[in-house]
Amino acid sequence: MGNKTNGLLALLGLGALAWWKYKKSSPEDQQKVKDTINTAKNNLTKFGNDLKGKANDTVDQLKNKAEELKNEAQQSAQ
Repeated sequence: MGNKTNGLLALLGLGALAWWKYKKSSPEDQQKVKDTINTAKNNLTKFGNDLKGKANDTVDQLKNKAEELKNEAQQSAQ
């Protein structure tokens, strides 16, 4: 339990330090940070959408294959 507490305290301290440094930086530097965060957010959103699209394509392919196998089974049973 002590390691988790120490880790959380360290993370909180780093966050506080980053926030303090951000607030003390120039407006240009603050804009650079905002741009970096927005770019990362856009990249993650694009990656998520691509992954979702690929998953949907795979589901569609599996459904089509299952339907084909079902039809084949019905035809061979007749």
